[in-house]
Parts: sequence; structure tokens; C-alpha cells
Amino acid sequence: MLTRSLLSSALIMLACSAAVASEGDVRLYELRVYYSPEGRLNDLHARFRDHTIKLFEKHGMTNVGYFVPVENSANKLVYVLSYPNAEAREKSWKAFMADPDWAEVRKKTEANGPIVSKVESLLMAATDYSPPIAVEAKGHRVFEMRTYTATPGNLNHLHARFRDHTVKLFAKHGIANIAYWSPISGQLGADNTLVYVLAHASADAAKASFDAFRKDPDWIAARKASEEKAGGSLTTEGGVKSEFLAPTDYSPLQ
Repeated sequence: MLTRSLLSSALIMLACSAAVASEGDVRLYELRVYYSPEGRLNDLHARFRDHTIKLFEKHGMTNVGYFVPVENSANKLVYVLSYPNAEAREKSWKAFMADPDWAEVRKKTEANGPIVSKVESLLMAATDYSPPIAVEAKGHRVFEMRTYTATPGNLNHLHARFRDHTVKLFAKHGIANIAYWSPISGQLGADNTLVYVLAHASADAAKASFDAFRKDPDWIAARKASEEKAGGSLTTEGGVKSEFLAPTDYSPLQ
């Protein structure tokens, strides 16, 4: 009975923490960032465009979106994949890495040296308030990836504010909600991080929308109430990061 009780408590805590794994979307998402050596980013794009995305599909991975920062001094490629679950991810990557076609592509594309100098990966689950993540090519949009670091113990308060207020107010002010994720258990930031993606007509449109959002009395009231309940700011100092992203020509999400 004690073992069963402890297990039940653990499952409840897991379900409540980080507000992840909504009933509508239980897929596993992976945010991957590749850094390319100077002068080799176009070669990396060519490999993805002509080979990699097809091989990912071959091995059961879903290509969600591929982007480059609008200001890309670090030569980054940012992309998101999804999988049915963690077991499927492991199986897919194992098969991909063992694929002779991938070995041949990698050999040819790296004949003049590596085209990737560093890889970062983050496994994530959709929050229960994330809209259905629609992979659609609307075009003529700029995307914004925002990463919030919550103050200690306040991640659930941050989720509650987004769930009850922020996402609706974003939509009110012309900001398209694309996806909201939290790192899964065991990943860096699982206890304090929210990652989300918005879409705007342009960078200027994003600025105008956020200016209106920040002045909205409903937002001011929601922010005040949430911070009073939590005993202070819901995000750490410097804990709000924003990066504008342009979709690549081969990105499913446009």
C-alpha cells in the first residue's frame, strides 16, 4: 500500500509540474540548434534541404520548422522535430545514424571539413494551454522564440498566467500563438523554463503589438494579481529572452 501511495503521489506531482503533456498533444518535441563554422552555413542548409529532412521523415521523425535568427552572427540553424514519444525518438535516431544513405551524404558534404561545430538539444512537451501546433506554410511571417526563466517555485504561477490571461491577450493584439513548451523531466530547465513561439507579420508589427499589449489594462491587472499571489516577479532578472527567426526555404512551418 505504501509503495502504491508513493507511486501515486509521484505521478500526480509529475502531472502537475510544468503543466506539460496536454490531452490534445502528447508528442515529444525536440529543439535543436546547430552552429556552423564561418562560411559553411549555406552548405548546412543544402544538406538539410536536399537530404536530411527526407531522411528524418524516412525514419519516422516529423519536421516541424527550420529557422535562422534574423541577426545570425553565430551562424545558427534552429529547428524543431517531433516524435510520438521518447522511445520512438531513440529508435528513429538510431536508425537514422545507421542509415548508409546518411553516411554517404555526411561524407560528401564534409569533404572540405565539418559543417557543424556544435549541437544543442532540448526535449520538450507541449503545455496544456498550447494551441494545436499546426505545421502550415502561411508565408510572409516572422517568428519569435521566447524563453522565460521563472523565479524559484513560480513556474506553475507563470503557466497559470499564460493559461488564464497572456495567450488570449496576445491574440487580442494580433500576435499569433504558435506553440508553448516546457522541458521534460530530466532536461535542463525542467523546473523553471517556458519556451514558446509566436508569429508576426513583421518585426515592426511585433513591436506595435507588444507595445499595445503592455499598455492593456487587462494585462496590467493580470500581471499585478499574479505577482501579488506569487510574492514577486514570476521571472528572474534577465530571465526573458527573445530571438526573431526567419523560416528557411525548406521549413514546413512558414
